Amino acid sequence: MSDISAEFRSPEDAGSRKIKTGAVRTPREKVADKIYWLVRLFTIVNVVLMFFPSVNPARVSENINKSLSLFTCGVAYDTLTVNMGRAFSRGWVSEEAFRLINASSLIIIFAAVALIAGACMSLGNNKLKRLGSVVTAAGGLIEIGGLYGITRAYHMLEQSERIEKALPVFQHIFYVYAALAVGLAVVSVAEIFIVPVTEEHKAFEMEPKYRLFLMMLPILVLAFVFSYLPLYGWRYAFFDYKSGETLTMDKFVGFKWFTSLFENAATKRDVLRVLKNTLGMSGLGIATSWVAMAFAIFLSEIKNTHYRRFIQTFTTIPNFISWVLVYAIALAIFSADGFINTFLTNIGIEANTNYLLDSSHMWLKMLAWGIWKGTGWSAIIYIAAISGIDQQLYEAATVDGAGRFQKMWYITVPELIPTYMVLLLMSIANILSNGMEQYLVFSNAVNKNTIEVLDLYVYNLGIGNGLIPMSTVIGMVKSIVSVILLFAANGISKAVRGESIV
Repeated sequence: MSDISAEFRSPEDAGSRKIKTGAVRTPREKVADKIYWLVRLFTIVNVVLMFFPSVNPARVSENINKSLSLFTCGVAYDTLTVNMGRAFSRGWVSEEAFRLINASSLIIIFAAVALIAGACMSLGNNKLKRLGSVVTAAGGLIEIGGLYGITRAYHMLEQSERIEKALPVFQHIFYVYAALAVGLAVVSVAEIFIVPVTEEHKAFEMEPKYRLFLMMLPILVLAFVFSYLPLYGWRYAFFDYKSGETLTMDKFVGFKWFTSLFENAATKRDVLRVLKNTLGMSGLGIATSWVAMAFAIFLSEIKNTHYRRFIQTFTTIPNFISWVLVYAIALAIFSADGFINTFLTNIGIEANTNYLLDSSHMWLKMLAWGIWKGTGWSAIIYIAAISGIDQQLYEAATVDGAGRFQKMWYITVPELIPTYMVLLLMSIANILSNGMEQYLVFSNAVNKNTIEVLDLYVYNLGIGNGLIPMSTVIGMVKSIVSVILLFAANGISKAVRGESIV
């Protein structure tokens, strides 16, 4: 004990101990850390730009759709050349130029992968950082090669026999990509010389917090690509746009579609109708959200393991059946020549009713189908929560003479309430987003007024009628209201229960 105390009392020993654990960094390492932030920033900008059509350096011909991003040019050759079939067949434009555009864009995508890998390695120790610098420098050089291929394709289009068919155009954003690629390559090479060399026997290491961050990074990327990147499509709400046209500033109309949403009597009437259906069906879903918790509680009380597993599997499988197949089942049972009418006819009762065309009690019908399909799946999270309850609570209750239902009511239910409240808050936030697949397959001319919800209305408005700007406006309003509802419900939960999810 005295030796340990002496070690920490010694300033030199304490200083050397800090250097070994990385608490004290050399001036070169501090400079390298600041430069690495620049490398990471350049990498993020480089990767993000690849997904935006307006900054696509590979669009070196007017025949390339303006809605294509660099990423799409690299992974979808057919989409890249969709307007060039006749020009290729007549020999007016060299197909090699477009193949070079596709290959060069794909090379830039691979370079971006290398840049991401190098940026992630920069979070490790010096040995890992040096390797990351090599990978980043290689990524920058590969991207320069891809950009060179794009310039070659541009010159090939300029030399086409029918230049009026090739329509070559040079994108000035090319210089931004080139500057980023050269900057990343140069800075990464400099980092190789700045970062101190470590002993060969040392392993590649990274702090646990950075390892956890990298484990979460794919989820963040997927959330960005599928949840935040589509928000770029909100720009259609400010243009007089029709499907298939090019989005240009001469079609900019500002808030025209927003004002039309509230001033047009027919649109306002339709929106109020679908809001009534949406809130009604979502409200019924929230009111019956306890069914999954009750089912999980009773299921956990079944002592026969094989029987319990059979019931759980049997009730979970419907979740994996598509709504199209569910409608096929409903058609086989409730149509005019379905099972019910056939059975009634066989026993002497004349029946020719098509129950699927009946619009009465439509909300309850949709609720019943939703409960049948989703209860088993929704119960899984409650079953997991039940398995985490301390078994000593049940043992103590048994000693005190509590019966099975008393233990369920006074132990299981209170332990599940926090889980239920989190799911309830999420349901309230999604009260305007109850999906469209179920209502689309069950919809027909007779029940349309009572079954059409907001998501289905947006689909019919945009895809069915071609009013993409108006459907985008309604989608924007729905998303904003959903976020407001989430924070409102979260605030109420925090004020009443002292717990929140945000």
